Amino acid sequence: MPAPILSLHDVHKSYGRGATRFDALKGVSFDVLEGESLAIVGKSGSGKSTLMHLMALLDQPTSGTIALSGTDAASLHGRTLNTTRNKTFGFVFQQFFLTSGASVLENVILPLKIAGVGRSERRRRGLEVLARLELDDKARNRASDLSGGQKQRAVIARALVNDPRVIFADEPTGNLDTATGAVVEDILFTLNREQGITLIIVTHDEELAARCDRAIHVRDGLIIDAEAVAA
Repeated sequence: MPAPILSLHDVHKSYGRGATRFDALKGVSFDVLEGESLAIVGKSGSGKSTLMHLMALLDQPTSGTIALSGTDAASLHGRTLNTTRNKTFGFVFQQFFLTSGASVLENVILPLKIAGVGRSERRRRGLEVLARLELDDKARNRASDLSGGQKQRAVIARALVNDPRVIFADEPTGNLDTATGAVVEDILFTLNREQGITLIIVTHDEELAARCDRAIHVRDGLIIDAEAVAA
């Protein structure tokens, strides 16, 4: 059985104090196994996006522990935390977050630039991952010139350029039509199946969740159901 790449134990997350305090997560515990596909399912305001931010080490819990391959995330600080996050995780967001005036290649290689990778190596790796996603012919185009599906493929390329162990996909098909969304889904699940990248999808779409190995349903900051949904 694969080892957990992420382990959460009694994780709480609160915002504000006193009368304005809001408990976004109320004691969440589960493991994410290396190489699995996991859906985190819930309606808006359920706590699923807060949970993703904590799992991706973009925020810290109010209490409880989050471990990355057995290392307590609370022990990671400053540059070590940033480097670990950059090398371990890739992100695919519904809103794309591409710099519209920059080229597709410039957008894709941004994580490598942050990591301090040299210019020629950044370009080589960026073009390589764009070719894998059949976007190498768009490398010099501005990101604003791409269609919605092409933008999401560029975002996936950016997520892949650092060879991540985990991809977080937050409503990855929310801004796409049905046919284009199906293509993007297939790309993500192929990466999970063929390259062993752990795939964590945050969604309210039950059909998308049903494609994952497992689903965790969140409501009002609590896990209300965790089940295997695929053979």
